[in-house]
Amino acid sequence: MKRTLLPAALALVLAGSVAFAQQPQTVPAPDAQQPAAAPAHHHHHAPNPQHETKRLAKQLNLTADQQAKVEPILADRDQKLTALHADTTLAPQDMHQQMKAIHEAAEQQLATVLTPDQLQQLKSMHHGHRGHGQEQQPSTPPTA
Repeated sequence: MKRTLLPAALALVLAGSVAFAQQPQTVPAPDAQQPAAAPAHHHHHAPNPQHETKRLAKQLNLTADQQAKVEPILADRDQKLTALHADTTLAPQDMHQQMKAIHEAAEQQLATVLTPDQLQQLKSMHHGHRGHGQEQQPSTPPTA
């Protein structure tokens, strides 16, 4: 049971980077009334491994050693996802399968770094996120 919940929970963590990576890469010209230095609040940027590591460090109380190990895992995952999204020759289903494989590999690496309590906390943090995957949907079959 734990082996199936861990990948599912970590997939939720990593799914956020996929959603951001699928956003268009073009940035519209800044609005004339908006100062150029002020970021547009409605734009999402791809996760920054350093920022994501700091956030996880706070939320999961990661040690310095864990942070040093988590950041390269996240950076590698993000680099692979960016390259995958740049490949316009892939069918959506193939892209999805490759994204899943990238996430699963990162999850396995994270599982070797985090303690069982931290993994459980990570799972519970991401169960509250909106609309990430079928795990969040009710398990009752549709009525026909």
